[in-house]
Amino acid sequence: MAGDSLLDPLLESSADIDEIKTCRQFFKEAAAENRRLWYLAGPAIITAIAQYSLGAITQVFAGHLTTLELDAVSTENMVIAGLAFGIMLGMGSALETLCGQAYGAKQLHMLGIYMQRSWVILNITCIVLLPIYLFATPILRLFGQDESIANLSGKFSLYMIPQLFAYGFNFPIQKFLQAQSKVLTMAWISCVALVFHIFLSWLFIVQLKWGLPGAAASLNISWWIVVLGQFAYIVMGYCPGAWTGFSWGAFKNLGAFARLSVASAIMMCLEFWYYMLLIVLAGRLKNAEVAVAAISICNNLNGWEIMLFFGFNAAISVRISNELGAGRPRAAKLSILVVVLSSIILGIFFFALVLGLKEVYANPFTISEDVRHVVSNLALIFSFTLFLNSVQPVLTGVAVGAGWQWLVAYVNVGCYYIIGLPLGFLLGSKFNMGVKGIWTGMISGVGLQTLILLGITLGTNWNKEAMAAESRIRKWGGSVGNPENGIKSKEKQGGLV
Repeated sequence: MAGDSLLDPLLESSADIDEIKTCRQFFKEAAAENRRLWYLAGPAIITAIAQYSLGAITQVFAGHLTTLELDAVSTENMVIAGLAFGIMLGMGSALETLCGQAYGAKQLHMLGIYMQRSWVILNITCIVLLPIYLFATPILRLFGQDESIANLSGKFSLYMIPQLFAYGFNFPIQKFLQAQSKVLTMAWISCVALVFHIFLSWLFIVQLKWGLPGAAASLNISWWIVVLGQFAYIVMGYCPGAWTGFSWGAFKNLGAFARLSVASAIMMCLEFWYYMLLIVLAGRLKNAEVAVAAISICNNLNGWEIMLFFGFNAAISVRISNELGAGRPRAAKLSILVVVLSSIILGIFFFALVLGLKEVYANPFTISEDVRHVVSNLALIFSFTLFLNSVQPVLTGVAVGAGWQWLVAYVNVGCYYIIGLPLGFLLGSKFNMGVKGIWTGMISGVGLQTLILLGITLGTNWNKEAMAAESRIRKWGGSVGNPENGIKSKEKQGGLV
């Protein structure tokens, strides 16, 4: 679309970034960087919220059927589809590093090759993941899920197999477009799909009374509208230089490319599985239906807020990878400072919002007074969760832009699975704190992870990261043909500016 091309001048880093010597110069450059981030983050936020809302809207409609059907949709959405979503998004995130840095280094011809390689790898992964959908019921039983919830969730999972393959195409396309700052196009297509989804959900579930099959049909159709709309935009010629048609080059170096994709998937999946396993733990508590419904509602709202900051995640990932690929580490550091401050301000807003609406924020999701009461009691700890989740996705975006996927994976293992989940299990089950205990353990892991990622970011030598980006581009098939892309000799290691 023409709107994307209008962003290009706004995304150019100022040549004066290396000459900041006064507070006035700093605030001028920070304001310019803030505009660049918002021009990327705004459409990316709309895209993330719209696509997340596809599943969330389905849960809203299911919540007005029965509590059991809400639990089935929530469990499939958070556990089965959540598992696939995390793997697909994570593997596709390898393109954030590769495409972003190649774009910054003006190696446009590699972007289409990278996307096609990712399609091949992700669709093979979809086939590998099929048994999880086919045998969802026994898998959920194995983890101790309530029998009735496991049976209905397994049935709903079979309906949702088309969504799995939509993931396999969607995330590589998204990273391909994001690297080129084609974010307005993604936002428009996602909004159109969301409008269709609301209409189809109303038609199939409310008017035609198709129940869960109708919910699945509307969700599958909507995801494929997103995929086909984005692909149509690409093949119509709106990505010149980056898309030159299908190529046999997509089948070269698949093994090495897969290893990089797996590193990204592990990093991302450890986060998605963390929230997924909260649903499983809730299913082991007394009065499991109410516990699962309460956790699902909080996870749903938490997911919407995280999608907002996934917009910042995408924006900072693009900014970091582009600037490192272009050999401008000081500009990358300024981007980090600006985006972290912006996310903290928004996090404070959501913290206050939940406390102010604690008696009513569960109402759109359930008609059960028991579920509403449990959700209301979680308001204080839930508000702290939203604050932490305003910063954590941004720091993860910095890591992806710089190519630190394996490092973040190790951090996630320690914070989430050695500390967070065991603590949540002990507090929820052994100390009889129920849903509040599970959530307390979860937020402990998130808080520790956020502090560690912040420390890593502050302690990084960004000059070395820019040199590593140049090396990575050469390794994966590009070459830095422009000598001006080299790191300026006057770059010095120092603070954030």
